[in-house]
Amino acid sequence: MKVYSILYLAIVATAFTSCTKDFKAINTNNNSPSTTRPEYHFTEAITQTAYAYEENAFDRRPAAVGRYITLVRNNDYEDFRWTAIDWTDIYQRAMVIKTMQQEAVTASTPVYIATGNILMAFNISYLTDLWGDAPYSQALQSVTTGNIKPAYDKQQDIYMSLLQLLKDANEQLRANGTGIDASADALYAGKALQWRKLANSLRLRMLMRCSKVYANAFSEMQEIINNTDQYPIFNSNTDNAEVIYQGVKKDDSWPGGAKNMIDADFAKTKASKELVDALLERNDPRLAVWVAPVATTIGSTVDHNQYVGVPHALTDPANYNGGETHQSVLSSFFRQDKATGLKASLMVYSEVCFILAEAVQSGKVTVPSKTAASLYHDGIEASMDYYGVKNLAVSQAYYDQPLVKYDGTQKQLITQKWIAMLFRGSEGWFDFRRTGYPQFVVGPAAFQSVFPVRYGWPTSEQNVNYDSYKAAVAVFGADDINTKMWYLK
Repeated sequence: MKVYSILYLAIVATAFTSCTKDFKAINTNNNSPSTTRPEYHFTEAITQTAYAYEENAFDRRPAAVGRYITLVRNNDYEDFRWTAIDWTDIYQRAMVIKTMQQEAVTASTPVYIATGNILMAFNISYLTDLWGDAPYSQALQSVTTGNIKPAYDKQQDIYMSLLQLLKDANEQLRANGTGIDASADALYAGKALQWRKLANSLRLRMLMRCSKVYANAFSEMQEIINNTDQYPIFNSNTDNAEVIYQGVKKDDSWPGGAKNMIDADFAKTKASKELVDALLERNDPRLAVWVAPVATTIGSTVDHNQYVGVPHALTDPANYNGGETHQSVLSSFFRQDKATGLKASLMVYSEVCFILAEAVQSGKVTVPSKTAASLYHDGIEASMDYYGVKNLAVSQAYYDQPLVKYDGTQKQLITQKWIAMLFRGSEGWFDFRRTGYPQFVVGPAAFQSVFPVRYGWPTSEQNVNYDSYKAAVAVFGADDINTKMWYLK
Protein backbone atom coordinates (compact mmCIF):
# COMPACT_ATOMS: atom_id res chain seq x y z
CA MET A 1 0.00 0.00 0.00
CA LYS A 2 1.20 3.50 -0.78
CA VAL A 3 2.50 5.62 2.07
CA TYR A 4 0.48 8.80 2.30
CA SER A 5 -1.99 10.05 4.89
CA ILE A 6 -5.59 11.12 5.21
CA LEU A 7 -4.31 14.66 5.66
CA TYR A 8 -2.50 14.41 2.33
CA LEU A 9 -5.68 13.24 0.66
CA ALA A 10 -7.60 16.10 2.20
CA ILE A 11 -5.08 18.65 0.98
CA VAL A 12 -5.06 17.13 -2.50
CA ALA A 13 -8.85 17.14 -2.61
CA THR A 14 -9.00 20.75 -1.48
CA ALA A 15 -6.36 21.84 -3.96
CA PHE A 16 -7.96 19.91 -6.78
CA THR A 17 -11.35 21.51 -6.29
CA SER A 18 -10.04 25.04 -5.77
CA CYS A 19 -7.25 25.23 -8.32
CA THR A 20 -9.19 27.40 -10.78
CA LYS A 21 -11.47 29.47 -8.57
CA ASP A 22 -9.09 32.48 -8.47
CA PHE A 23 -8.10 32.33 -12.13
CA LYS A 24 -9.29 34.91 -14.64
CA ALA A 25 -11.72 33.70 -17.23
CA ILE A 26 -9.01 34.02 -19.85
CA ASN A 27 -7.08 31.23 -18.10
CA THR A 28 -9.96 28.77 -18.33
CA ASN A 29 -9.61 26.22 -21.12
CA ASN A 30 -13.05 25.71 -22.61
CA ASN A 31 -11.83 22.54 -24.30
CA SER A 32 -11.06 21.00 -20.90
CA PRO A 33 -14.26 21.03 -18.84
CA SER A 34 -14.00 21.36 -15.07
CA THR A 35 -16.60 18.64 -14.59
CA THR A 36 -16.74 15.19 -16.14
CA ARG A 37 -19.42 12.61 -16.72
CA PRO A 38 -19.84 10.09 -13.86
CA GLU A 39 -19.32 7.11 -16.15
CA TYR A 40 -15.68 8.12 -16.62
CA HIS A 41 -15.02 7.80 -12.91
CA PHE A 42 -17.23 4.71 -12.79
CA THR A 43 -14.73 2.70 -14.84
CA GLU A 44 -11.87 4.00 -12.72
CA ALA A 45 -13.62 3.16 -9.45
CA ILE A 46 -14.42 -0.39 -10.56
CA THR A 47 -11.01 -1.27 -11.97
CA GLN A 48 -9.01 0.37 -9.18
CA THR A 49 -11.07 -1.43 -6.56
CA ALA A 50 -10.83 -4.83 -8.22
CA TYR A 51 -7.17 -4.69 -9.19
CA ALA A 52 -6.04 -3.44 -5.77
CA TYR A 53 -8.09 -6.07 -3.97
CA GLU A 54 -6.63 -8.86 -6.10
CA GLU A 55 -3.07 -7.60 -5.76
CA ASN A 56 -3.53 -7.50 -2.00
CA ALA A 57 -4.72 -11.11 -2.09
CA PHE A 58 -1.93 -12.53 -4.22
CA ASP A 59 1.40 -11.30 -2.89
CA ARG A 60 0.74 -9.35 0.30
CA ARG A 61 0.12 -10.25 3.94
CA PRO A 62 -3.33 -11.80 3.34
CA ALA A 63 -1.81 -14.44 1.03
CA ALA A 64 0.81 -15.38 3.63
CA VAL A 65 -1.27 -15.19 6.82
CA GLY A 66 -4.08 -16.97 4.96
CA ARG A 67 -1.54 -19.75 4.36
CA TYR A 68 -1.66 -19.81 0.57
CA ILE A 69 1.96 -18.85 -0.11
CA THR A 70 5.28 -19.12 1.70
CA LEU A 71 8.05 -16.65 0.94
CA VAL A 72 11.49 -18.23 1.21
CA ARG A 73 13.17 -14.83 1.23
CA ASN A 74 12.00 -11.57 2.82
CA ASN A 75 9.34 -13.46 4.73
CA ASP A 76 8.34 -10.92 7.40
CA TYR A 77 4.71 -11.35 6.32
CA GLU A 78 4.51 -14.85 7.75
CA ASP A 79 6.95 -14.20 10.58
CA PHE A 80 4.40 -11.65 11.82
CA ARG A 81 6.91 -8.82 12.01
CA TRP A 82 4.22 -6.42 10.94
CA THR A 83 4.66 -2.70 11.29
CA ALA A 84 1.97 -0.06 10.81
CA ILE A 85 0.30 -0.34 7.40
CA ASP A 86 -0.96 2.55 5.31
CA TRP A 87 -4.57 2.76 4.15
CA THR A 88 -4.41 5.71 1.79
CA ASP A 89 -5.08 3.68 -1.36
CA ILE A 90 -8.52 2.70 -0.04
CA TYR A 91 -9.38 6.30 0.79
CA GLN A 92 -8.17 7.34 -2.65
CA ARG A 93 -10.63 4.92 -4.22
CA ALA A 94 -13.35 6.20 -1.91
CA MET A 95 -12.60 9.74 -3.12
CA VAL A 96 -12.97 8.62 -6.75
CA ILE A 97 -16.34 7.06 -5.90
CA LYS A 98 -17.49 10.18 -4.04
CA THR A 99 -16.48 12.35 -7.00
CA MET A 100 -18.44 10.08 -9.34
CA GLN A 101 -21.51 10.38 -7.14
CA GLN A 102 -21.25 14.17 -7.06
CA GLU A 103 -21.07 14.17 -10.84
CA ALA A 104 -24.09 11.87 -10.95
CA VAL A 105 -26.12 14.45 -9.02
CA THR A 106 -25.15 17.15 -11.51
CA ALA A 107 -25.85 14.89 -14.49
CA SER A 108 -29.14 13.59 -13.01
CA THR A 109 -28.00 9.95 -13.31
CA PRO A 110 -28.88 8.45 -9.90
CA VAL A 111 -27.91 4.96 -11.02
CA TYR A 112 -24.27 5.92 -10.42
CA ILE A 113 -25.08 6.99 -6.88
CA ALA A 114 -26.52 3.55 -6.14
CA THR A 115 -23.73 1.57 -7.82
CA GLY A 116 -21.23 3.95 -6.21
CA ASN A 117 -22.64 3.08 -2.80
CA ILE A 118 -22.04 -0.61 -3.50
CA LEU A 119 -18.43 0.12 -4.42
CA MET A 120 -18.09 2.40 -1.40
CA ALA A 121 -19.45 -0.29 0.91
CA PHE A 122 -17.05 -2.83 -0.57
CA ASN A 123 -14.02 -0.60 -0.02
CA ILE A 124 -14.91 0.65 3.44
CA SER A 125 -15.94 -2.79 4.67
CA TYR A 126 -12.53 -4.08 3.58
CA LEU A 127 -10.92 -1.15 5.38
CA THR A 128 -12.64 -1.88 8.68
CA ASP A 129 -12.15 -5.64 8.25
CA LEU A 130 -8.40 -4.98 8.15
CA TRP A 131 -7.98 -2.19 10.71
CA GLY A 132 -11.11 -2.24 12.89
CA ASP A 133 -12.19 1.26 13.92
CA ALA A 134 -11.36 3.85 11.26
CA PRO A 135 -12.36 7.31 9.97
CA TYR A 136 -15.60 6.98 8.07
CA SER A 137 -18.44 9.42 8.80
CA GLN A 138 -16.04 12.40 8.83
CA ALA A 139 -13.64 11.12 6.17
CA LEU A 140 -13.32 12.77 2.74
CA GLN A 141 -14.93 15.98 3.99
CA SER A 142 -12.06 18.44 3.69
CA VAL A 143 -13.77 20.37 0.88
CA THR A 144 -17.28 20.47 2.32
CA THR A 145 -16.50 20.98 6.01
CA GLY A 146 -12.79 21.75 6.13
CA ASN A 147 -12.22 18.76 8.43
CA ILE A 148 -8.78 17.35 7.75
CA LYS A 149 -8.55 15.44 11.03
CA PRO A 150 -11.51 13.05 10.96
CA ALA A 151 -12.58 11.15 14.04
CA TYR A 152 -12.55 7.35 14.06
CA ASP A 153 -15.86 5.51 13.91
CA LYS A 154 -16.46 2.31 15.83
CA GLN A 155 -16.46 -0.77 13.64
CA GLN A 156 -19.97 -1.64 14.78
CA ASP A 157 -21.25 1.74 13.60
CA ILE A 158 -19.42 1.41 10.28
CA TYR A 159 -20.90 -2.04 9.71
CA MET A 160 -24.45 -0.96 10.49
CA SER A 161 -24.10 2.01 8.14
CA LEU A 162 -22.67 -0.08 5.30
CA LEU A 163 -25.27 -2.82 5.65
CA GLN A 164 -27.98 -0.20 5.29
CA LEU A 165 -26.12 1.40 2.40
CA LEU A 166 -26.13 -1.90 0.52
CA LYS A 167 -29.77 -2.54 1.30
CA ASP A 168 -30.74 0.92 0.08
CA ALA A 169 -28.62 0.55 -3.08
CA ASN A 170 -30.48 -2.64 -3.95
CA GLU A 171 -33.82 -0.87 -3.54
CA GLN A 172 -32.67 2.13 -5.56
CA LEU A 173 -31.58 -0.07 -8.45
CA ARG A 174 -34.76 -2.11 -8.16
CA ALA A 175 -36.83 1.06 -8.54
CA ASN A 176 -34.68 2.53 -11.30
CA GLY A 177 -31.69 0.66 -12.62
CA THR A 178 -31.63 2.20 -16.06
CA GLY A 179 -28.88 4.37 -17.44
CA ILE A 180 -25.71 2.44 -16.65
CA ASP A 181 -23.29 2.89 -19.55
CA ALA A 182 -22.42 -0.68 -20.52
CA SER A 183 -19.09 0.36 -22.01
CA ALA A 184 -18.10 2.07 -18.74
CA ASP A 185 -19.21 -0.82 -16.53
CA ALA A 186 -16.13 -3.05 -16.38
CA LEU A 187 -17.88 -5.35 -13.93
CA TYR A 188 -21.36 -6.10 -15.29
CA ALA A 189 -21.69 -4.28 -18.64
CA GLY A 190 -24.60 -2.15 -17.48
CA LYS A 191 -26.78 -4.89 -15.96
CA ALA A 192 -28.45 -3.42 -12.89
CA LEU A 193 -29.71 -6.83 -11.73
CA GLN A 194 -26.13 -8.05 -11.41
CA TRP A 195 -25.24 -5.04 -9.29
CA ARG A 196 -28.19 -5.82 -7.04
CA LYS A 197 -26.97 -9.41 -6.70
CA LEU A 198 -23.57 -8.10 -5.66
CA ALA A 199 -25.08 -5.74 -3.08
CA ASN A 200 -27.11 -8.49 -1.43
CA SER A 201 -24.34 -11.08 -1.62
CA LEU A 202 -21.98 -8.61 0.06
CA ARG A 203 -24.60 -8.17 2.77
CA LEU A 204 -24.50 -11.94 3.34
CA ARG A 205 -20.71 -11.80 3.63
CA MET A 206 -20.82 -8.97 6.15
CA LEU A 207 -23.68 -10.47 8.16
CA MET A 208 -21.82 -13.75 8.52
CA ARG A 209 -18.70 -11.86 9.48
CA CYS A 210 -20.42 -10.12 12.40
CA SER A 211 -22.92 -12.88 13.27
CA LYS A 212 -21.19 -13.68 16.55
CA VAL A 213 -21.99 -10.27 18.02
CA TYR A 214 -24.82 -8.83 15.90
CA ALA A 215 -28.13 -10.19 17.17
CA ASN A 216 -30.02 -9.55 13.93
CA ALA A 217 -27.43 -11.05 11.59
CA PHE A 218 -29.22 -14.32 10.86
CA SER A 219 -32.70 -12.79 10.73
CA GLU A 220 -31.46 -10.29 8.13
CA MET A 221 -29.87 -13.14 6.18
CA GLN A 222 -33.18 -14.98 6.32
CA GLU A 223 -34.98 -11.89 5.01
CA ILE A 224 -32.71 -11.89 1.97
CA ILE A 225 -33.11 -15.63 1.38
CA ASN A 226 -36.90 -15.55 1.74
CA ASN A 227 -37.38 -12.96 -0.99
CA THR A 228 -34.88 -13.34 -3.79
CA ASP A 229 -37.05 -11.26 -6.10
CA GLN A 230 -36.58 -8.29 -3.82
CA TYR A 231 -33.10 -9.33 -2.73
CA PRO A 232 -31.45 -11.29 -5.56
CA ILE A 233 -28.12 -12.97 -4.80
CA PHE A 234 -25.49 -14.88 -6.78
CA ASN A 235 -26.79 -18.21 -8.05
CA SER A 236 -24.09 -19.30 -10.52
CA ASN A 237 -20.58 -18.45 -11.66
CA THR A 238 -22.07 -16.14 -14.27
CA ASP A 239 -22.87 -13.77 -11.40
CA ASN A 240 -19.26 -13.50 -10.21
CA ALA A 241 -18.12 -9.93 -9.59
CA GLU A 242 -14.86 -9.90 -11.54
CA VAL A 243 -12.85 -7.62 -13.78
CA ILE A 244 -10.72 -9.05 -16.58
CA TYR A 245 -7.05 -8.26 -16.96
CA GLN A 246 -6.13 -6.65 -20.26
CA GLY A 247 -2.47 -7.60 -19.84
CA VAL A 248 -1.35 -4.53 -21.78
CA LYS A 249 0.55 -2.67 -19.08
CA LYS A 250 1.55 -3.15 -15.47
CA ASP A 251 -1.60 -1.58 -14.04
CA ASP A 252 -4.00 -3.86 -15.92
CA SER A 253 -2.05 -7.11 -15.65
CA TRP A 254 -2.34 -9.98 -13.18
CA PRO A 255 -0.12 -9.27 -10.12
CA GLY A 256 1.94 -12.43 -10.65
CA GLY A 257 2.47 -11.86 -14.36
CA ALA A 258 5.71 -10.82 -15.99
CA LYS A 259 4.69 -7.16 -16.13
CA ASN A 260 4.26 -7.00 -12.35
CA MET A 261 6.52 -9.61 -10.79
CA ILE A 262 10.09 -10.29 -11.85
CA ASP A 263 11.28 -13.87 -12.17
CA ALA A 264 13.16 -13.81 -8.88
CA ASP A 265 10.10 -12.63 -6.96
CA PHE A 266 7.90 -15.32 -8.48
CA ALA A 267 10.53 -17.98 -7.79
CA LYS A 268 10.63 -17.10 -4.10
CA THR A 269 6.84 -17.36 -3.85
CA LYS A 270 6.33 -21.00 -2.90
CA ALA A 271 3.08 -22.82 -2.39
CA SER A 272 2.43 -23.20 1.33
CA LYS A 273 2.62 -26.57 3.03
CA GLU A 274 -0.90 -26.11 4.40
CA LEU A 275 -2.34 -25.60 0.92
CA VAL A 276 -0.41 -28.38 -0.82
CA ASP A 277 -1.04 -30.92 1.95
CA ALA A 278 -4.77 -30.15 2.02
CA LEU A 279 -5.00 -30.65 -1.73
CA LEU A 280 -2.90 -33.83 -1.69
CA GLU A 281 -4.91 -35.35 1.16
CA ARG A 282 -8.09 -34.89 -0.88
CA ASN A 283 -6.62 -35.86 -4.26
CA ASP A 284 -7.91 -32.47 -5.34
CA PRO A 285 -7.81 -31.83 -9.12
CA ARG A 286 -7.21 -28.13 -8.47
CA LEU A 287 -3.70 -28.99 -7.24
CA ALA A 288 -2.26 -29.40 -10.75
CA VAL A 289 -3.93 -26.16 -11.85
CA TRP A 290 -2.52 -24.07 -8.99
CA VAL A 291 0.80 -25.66 -8.05
CA ALA A 292 3.88 -26.69 -10.02
CA PRO A 293 5.62 -30.00 -9.30
CA VAL A 294 9.14 -29.83 -7.91
CA ALA A 295 12.01 -29.74 -10.37
CA THR A 296 13.25 -33.06 -9.02
CA THR A 297 12.50 -35.45 -6.19
CA ILE A 298 16.06 -36.77 -6.18
CA GLY A 299 17.84 -35.32 -3.18
CA SER A 300 14.69 -34.35 -1.28
CA THR A 301 15.38 -34.54 2.44
CA VAL A 302 11.93 -34.27 4.05
CA ASP A 303 9.14 -34.64 1.51
CA HIS A 304 9.51 -36.88 -1.54
CA ASN A 305 6.22 -36.01 -3.21
CA GLN A 306 6.02 -34.36 -6.62
CA TYR A 307 4.23 -31.46 -4.97
CA VAL A 308 5.92 -30.01 -1.91
CA GLY A 309 4.65 -27.05 0.04
CA VAL A 310 6.97 -25.05 2.28
CA PRO A 311 6.10 -24.55 5.98
CA HIS A 312 5.88 -21.01 7.32
CA ALA A 313 8.31 -19.09 9.49
CA LEU A 314 11.28 -21.41 9.18
CA THR A 315 14.75 -20.20 10.11
CA ASP A 316 16.11 -21.17 6.69
CA PRO A 317 13.12 -21.77 4.38
CA ALA A 318 15.16 -21.61 1.16
CA ASN A 319 16.92 -24.84 2.15
CA TYR A 320 13.81 -26.70 3.27
CA ASN A 321 13.59 -30.21 1.77
CA GLY A 322 17.08 -29.95 0.30
CA GLY A 323 16.71 -26.59 -1.42
CA GLU A 324 14.43 -24.72 -3.76
CA THR A 325 14.56 -27.31 -6.56
CA HIS A 326 12.68 -29.58 -4.15
CA GLN A 327 9.95 -27.03 -3.40
CA SER A 328 6.81 -26.22 -5.36
CA VAL A 329 6.24 -22.73 -6.69
CA LEU A 330 2.84 -21.61 -7.89
CA SER A 331 2.03 -22.96 -11.34
CA SER A 332 2.57 -21.15 -14.63
CA PHE A 333 -1.16 -20.41 -14.53
CA PHE A 334 -0.31 -17.61 -12.09
CA ARG A 335 2.63 -16.40 -14.15
CA GLN A 336 0.53 -14.86 -16.91
CA ASP A 337 -0.42 -11.24 -17.39
CA LYS A 338 -3.94 -12.32 -18.33
CA ALA A 339 -5.88 -15.54 -18.78
CA THR A 340 -9.48 -16.72 -18.77
CA GLY A 341 -9.21 -17.88 -15.17
CA LEU A 342 -7.19 -14.90 -13.95
CA LYS A 343 -9.58 -12.14 -13.03
CA ALA A 344 -9.72 -9.53 -10.31
CA SER A 345 -12.49 -10.88 -8.11
CA LEU A 346 -14.56 -8.91 -5.63
CA MET A 347 -16.82 -11.86 -4.83
CA VAL A 348 -17.65 -15.20 -6.42
CA TYR A 349 -20.59 -17.58 -6.33
CA SER A 350 -18.76 -20.32 -4.43
CA GLU A 351 -18.31 -17.96 -1.48
CA VAL A 352 -22.06 -17.31 -1.34
CA CYS A 353 -22.70 -21.07 -1.31
CA PHE A 354 -20.37 -21.58 1.63
CA ILE A 355 -21.82 -18.61 3.54
CA LEU A 356 -25.31 -20.05 3.16
CA ALA A 357 -24.08 -23.55 4.02
CA GLU A 358 -22.55 -22.27 7.26
CA ALA A 359 -25.69 -20.33 8.12
CA VAL A 360 -27.89 -23.37 7.56
CA GLN A 361 -25.45 -25.61 9.41
CA SER A 362 -25.72 -23.30 12.42
CA GLY A 363 -29.47 -23.95 12.56
CA LYS A 364 -30.21 -20.22 12.41
CA VAL A 365 -31.24 -20.02 8.73
CA THR A 366 -33.13 -22.13 6.21
CA VAL A 367 -32.79 -22.07 2.42
CA PRO A 368 -35.68 -23.35 0.28
CA SER A 369 -34.94 -26.71 -1.39
CA LYS A 370 -31.41 -26.71 0.03
CA THR A 371 -29.55 -28.27 2.94
CA ALA A 372 -26.21 -27.41 4.46
CA ALA A 373 -24.82 -30.47 2.69
CA SER A 374 -26.14 -29.48 -0.74
CA LEU A 375 -24.94 -25.89 -0.36
CA TYR A 376 -21.53 -27.17 0.74
CA HIS A 377 -21.43 -29.36 -2.37
CA ASP A 378 -22.52 -26.43 -4.54
CA GLY A 379 -19.65 -24.33 -3.21
CA ILE A 380 -17.04 -26.96 -4.04
CA GLU A 381 -18.57 -27.68 -7.44
CA ALA A 382 -18.66 -23.99 -8.35
CA SER A 383 -14.94 -23.73 -7.60
CA MET A 384 -14.14 -26.88 -9.57
CA ASP A 385 -16.16 -25.55 -12.50
CA TYR A 386 -14.41 -22.18 -12.32
CA TYR A 387 -11.02 -23.83 -12.76
CA GLY A 388 -12.17 -26.28 -15.43
CA VAL A 389 -11.97 -29.49 -13.39
CA LYS A 390 -15.65 -30.08 -12.59
CA ASN A 391 -15.89 -33.30 -14.61
CA LEU A 392 -12.55 -34.54 -13.34
CA ALA A 393 -13.72 -34.15 -9.75
CA VAL A 394 -16.73 -36.36 -10.53
CA SER A 395 -14.76 -39.00 -12.44
CA GLN A 396 -12.24 -39.22 -9.62
CA ALA A 397 -15.02 -39.60 -7.04
CA TYR A 398 -13.76 -36.52 -5.23
CA TYR A 399 -16.99 -35.96 -3.28
CA ASP A 400 -17.06 -39.54 -1.94
CA GLN A 401 -13.77 -39.27 -0.08
CA PRO A 402 -14.00 -39.31 3.74
CA LEU A 403 -12.35 -35.89 4.04
CA VAL A 404 -14.72 -34.39 1.47
CA LYS A 405 -18.07 -36.09 2.04
CA TYR A 406 -20.17 -33.74 4.14
CA ASP A 407 -19.90 -34.53 7.85
CA GLY A 408 -21.78 -31.57 9.35
CA THR A 409 -18.78 -29.88 10.97
CA GLN A 410 -17.75 -26.28 10.66
CA LYS A 411 -14.14 -27.43 10.40
CA GLN A 412 -14.78 -29.33 7.18
CA LEU A 413 -16.95 -26.60 5.70
CA ILE A 414 -14.55 -23.75 6.39
CA THR A 415 -11.58 -25.81 5.18
CA GLN A 416 -13.29 -26.33 1.83
CA LYS A 417 -14.24 -22.66 1.70
CA TRP A 418 -10.61 -21.74 2.44
CA ILE A 419 -9.44 -23.87 -0.49
CA ALA A 420 -11.99 -22.29 -2.83
CA MET A 421 -11.07 -18.77 -1.65
CA LEU A 422 -7.49 -19.04 -2.92
CA PHE A 423 -6.43 -15.46 -3.77
CA ARG A 424 -9.91 -14.05 -3.13
CA GLY A 425 -9.11 -10.98 -1.10
CA SER A 426 -8.39 -11.75 2.56
CA GLU A 427 -11.25 -14.22 2.93
CA GLY A 428 -9.02 -17.14 3.96
CA TRP A 429 -7.47 -15.12 6.79
CA PHE A 430 -10.76 -13.53 7.82
CA ASP A 431 -12.50 -16.90 8.14
CA PHE A 432 -9.57 -18.37 10.06
CA ARG A 433 -9.51 -15.58 12.62
CA ARG A 434 -13.33 -15.80 12.95
CA THR A 435 -13.66 -19.61 13.25
CA GLY A 436 -10.19 -20.99 13.99
CA TYR A 437 -10.34 -23.09 10.83
CA PRO A 438 -8.35 -24.39 9.10
CA GLN A 439 -6.19 -25.07 12.12
CA PHE A 440 -3.05 -23.30 10.98
CA VAL A 441 0.17 -23.64 12.96
CA VAL A 442 2.50 -20.77 13.84
CA GLY A 443 5.98 -21.43 12.47
CA PRO A 444 9.02 -21.94 14.72
CA ALA A 445 10.70 -18.64 13.78
CA ALA A 446 7.57 -16.50 14.10
CA PHE A 447 7.95 -13.22 15.97
CA GLN A 448 4.93 -14.09 18.12
CA SER A 449 3.06 -17.26 19.01
CA VAL A 450 -0.38 -16.20 17.76
CA PHE A 451 -1.72 -15.07 14.41
CA PRO A 452 -2.33 -11.35 13.89
CA VAL A 453 -5.99 -10.32 13.81
CA ARG A 454 -5.65 -6.85 12.30
CA TYR A 455 -3.38 -4.27 10.70
CA GLY A 456 -1.84 -1.53 12.79
CA TRP A 457 -3.08 1.98 12.02
CA PRO A 458 -0.78 4.02 9.75
CA THR A 459 2.14 5.76 11.44
CA SER A 460 1.11 8.95 9.68
CA GLU A 461 -2.04 9.09 11.80
CA GLN A 462 0.02 9.82 14.90
CA ASN A 463 1.70 12.67 13.07
CA VAL A 464 -1.24 14.39 11.37
CA ASN A 465 -4.35 13.14 13.17
CA TYR A 466 -3.00 12.58 16.67
CA ASP A 467 -6.02 13.63 18.74
CA SER A 468 -8.37 11.40 16.77
CA TYR A 469 -5.85 8.58 16.92
CA LYS A 470 -5.51 8.80 20.70
CA ALA A 471 -9.28 8.98 21.12
CA ALA A 472 -9.59 5.84 18.97
CA VAL A 473 -7.06 3.96 21.10
CA ALA A 474 -9.03 4.87 24.22
CA VAL A 475 -12.15 3.27 22.71
CA PHE A 476 -10.76 0.46 20.55
CA GLY A 477 -7.80 -0.65 22.62
CA ALA A 478 -4.08 -0.81 21.95
CA ASP A 479 -2.96 -0.14 18.39
CA ASP A 480 -1.58 -3.64 18.15
CA ILE A 481 -1.91 -6.43 15.58
CA ASN A 482 -3.36 -8.66 18.32
CA THR A 483 -6.18 -6.36 19.49
CA LYS A 484 -9.49 -7.87 18.51
CA MET A 485 -12.00 -5.75 16.67
CA TRP A 486 -15.70 -5.60 17.52
CA TYR A 487 -16.98 -8.64 15.67
CA LEU A 488 -14.15 -10.89 16.90
CA LYS A 489 -14.76 -10.30 20.60
